[in-house]
Amino acid sequence: MPRTQEGNHLPDLSRYIAPAGTALDAGRCPVRDVLDRLGDKWTTLILLQLAEGPKRFAALNRGVPDISKRMLTQTLRTLERDGLVERTVFPTKPPSVQYELTETGLSLMTPLGGLLAWAESRHGDIRAARVAYDSTEVAPAE
Repeated sequence: MPRTQEGNHLPDLSRYIAPAGTALDAGRCPVRDVLDRLGDKWTTLILLQLAEGPKRFAALNRGVPDISKRMLTQTLRTLERDGLVERTVFPTKPPSVQYELTETGLSLMTPLGGLLAWAESRHGDIRAARVAYDSTEVAPAE
């Protein structure tokens, strides 16, 4: 039976955990593959900008002001490669480019929204835990 936390049943996550003594082929793991993308510094912030609707490069750059143009370009290319973002070039002089979420990208917004809501509701707890941890003498890990 799954563990419970505050009376809630946790989902069965055993299929995502390699059994003891076995090696997990990380290169073929869909969970790691997707979480690697979402866990980078910029992806979620860019996806949130595009969740509001299609945007041009400059608008995305203003929406995530601390990202460099090079990193924004690289992240958008990776998101396009993953099928989360679609890039449309309009034949104007000079050409204009617009980015928007694909159907797959849109489908990510629901679980991502849950994670963001959790992060917002637990942020105070996490910050307090960090302060408490940092204020104690911790033995080095071996």
